[in-house]
Amino acid sequence: MELNTILSMVDHTLLSPDATWEQIRGICDDAMKYHTATVCIPAGYVARCKAYMADKPEKVGVCTVIGFPTGYSTTASKVFEAADAVKNGADEVDMVINIGMLKDGCDDEVLAEINAIKDACDGHTLKVIIETCLLTQEEKVRMCGIVSRSKADFIKTSTGFSTAGATFEDVELMKAHMAPGKGIKAAGGIASLDDAKRFIELGATRLGTSRIVKIVKNEQASGY
Repeated sequence: MELNTILSMVDHTLLSPDATWEQIRGICDDAMKYHTATVCIPAGYVARCKAYMADKPEKVGVCTVIGFPTGYSTTASKVFEAADAVKNGADEVDMVINIGMLKDGCDDEVLAEINAIKDACDGHTLKVIIETCLLTQEEKVRMCGIVSRSKADFIKTSTGFSTAGATFEDVELMKAHMAPGKGIKAAGGIASLDDAKRFIELGATRLGTSRIVKIVKNEQASGY
């Protein structure tokens, strides 16, 4: 698999709470240099990132996160966050589900929340983070069904801020249970180019990571 192919599927990510504008600007520069799919950054930086890359021919999409990282804010709050992010220039939005709602068996409510947030995205890409490390196998399968029935564009494994990130087994499960046409994003803990290739071979169509670009730059590949 060509390195450029892998990079084109990467959401180059910096979501740490102490991220500075200098650091955010740096990942924008790297994303443009290496032609990643997007930069995935905190919502407070969306407008600034969009403006910074606006007149650059190598500009990439801007992705942000809402209801992050716990997912337990109200649907109304998430809808506002999504609409605000899009208004500020976000091309893609990654939302965290209400995990407790799923565990309570309220699948219709989980679906309704996803659809309400997708409507607020006004045609822009929505990825649904299900935080696989906190779910049972049965709950993961149920979430595949919910996202498959929803208006969302992707299912996503993890925030990278809980007890574990993406696993090969979870991406394999998603590939087996997701409806055709829905994307799969593996995120959190993708530690090497071999990992990235394996996730793609198993069915991931997007990778959430900061490490892949660092590896290409021969830097210490720590972090998300």
